[in-house]
Amino acid sequence: MQKKERMANLEVLRCVAMMMVVVLHYLGKGGLLPDLTAPLSVQDMAAWLLEAFCIVAVNVYMMISGYFLCESSFKLSRLLTLWLQLWLYSVGIGVLAVVTGIVPAAEVSTHYYLTLLFPVTMGHYWFLTAYVFLYILLPFVGIGLRRMTKQQFQVALVLLFAAFCLIKSILPFRLEEDSKGYDCIWYLCVFCAAAYLRRFGIPFLQKKSRALLLYLIGVIGTFGEAMLLHLFYLRTGSLELILKIPYEYNHIFPFLASVGLFCLFLDSDIRGKIGSVAVKIAPYTLGVYLLHENLGVRYVWQKWLGSDRIDGAVSLLLWTAIAVIVVFVLGILVDVIRKNICSGLHKIFLHIRPYRVLTEKIQTIDTMFKREVTP
Repeated sequence: MQKKERMANLEVLRCVAMMMVVVLHYLGKGGLLPDLTAPLSVQDMAAWLLEAFCIVAVNVYMMISGYFLCESSFKLSRLLTLWLQLWLYSVGIGVLAVVTGIVPAAEVSTHYYLTLLFPVTMGHYWFLTAYVFLYILLPFVGIGLRRMTKQQFQVALVLLFAAFCLIKSILPFRLEEDSKGYDCIWYLCVFCAAAYLRRFGIPFLQKKSRALLLYLIGVIGTFGEAMLLHLFYLRTGSLELILKIPYEYNHIFPFLASVGLFCLFLDSDIRGKIGSVAVKIAPYTLGVYLLHENLGVRYVWQKWLGSDRIDGAVSLLLWTAIAVIVVFVLGILVDVIRKNICSGLHKIFLHIRPYRVLTEKIQTIDTMFKREVTP
C-alpha cells in the first residue's frame, strides 16, 4: 500500500513538472521573457519570477525517471516503444502543420523533413535525445549504481556536480564546453542523484518543511542572482554573456530547487482522487511535451493562447494558467488516442507471423538484461 501511495506522489509530481514545462515554453517562446539588458517592468519581473519557480521542471522530470530506472533493467521493448511514440508525433504533427499551413511554405525545407524523420539524432526534441542516449547507457550505468557503496557514491557525485554544475555556477564567465544542461551528460548527473536518493535517501530532507525551504531557496537564488546580474549590467555594461546563467538547468540554484521539490513530494502522503487520477494520466504526460514542442507548432501555439494579448502581471498569470490547462488537457487526450490506436494495431499485427516472431525476439532480449552477473 505504501508503495502505491509513493508512486501516486511521484505521478502527481510528474504532472506538475510537465505543467511547469508548458509554462517555460509559453513564457520563453511566447516572447514574454524580455532581455535582461534593458530595464524591466512589473510584468517583466513577474515573468522572470514565474520562470524561476518552474525552471526545475526538466530536472524534476528526469529525477522521477531516474528514481525508477535505477532499479530497473534495460528493456529493448521500452526503447523501441519510446522511439515509435517519438517518431509518430514528430512526423504526424510536423506534416500536419505543413498541410494545414501552420508552417509557411517558405519555411519548409529538406532539413525540416529530415528533422521530422530522424527526431533523435537531429535533435527535434532535445530532452528526448538526451533521454534516449541515457536509456541506451542504462545497461552500463544501472548495474554500476546498484553496486556502489554509499561512500563511493558520495565521492562520485561530488566529482560529477563539481565538474558539471558548481564550477559554472560560480565563475563570472562562460565555459566553452558548457551546454547549459541541454545534453546527456547533465542528465546522467541528475540520474545519478536520483539513484542516490532511491538507495540511501537524504535524512535531512525527509522533513517536508526542509524540502520546501530548499526549493524556495533555489527559486529565490535563481531569481535573485539574475536580478543582481541585471542591475550590475545596467550600471557597468559588463557580464552580458552570463545574465541568464542562473536559469540554466545545470546551475546550482535550479538543481537545488529540483532536489527540494522532488523530496517534498517523495515523502508526502497523497491520497484520494488526486493520487488516483494522477496515476492514470501520468503515463500520457510525455505526449503533452511531444505535442506542443513539435517543430511545426512550437513557436505559434503561444499566440493562439493569448501571449500577444497580455498586459500586466495579473493578465500574465491568467493567460499562462489558461495556456497550461489547455495544452496539458489536449496533450493528454491526444496521447490517450495515440496509445489506444497503437495498442489495437499491435494486437492485430500479432496475428502476422513475422511481427510475432520479432516481438518474441525482443522479449528474449529483455529477459537477457534482467539477469545480472554476480562478480
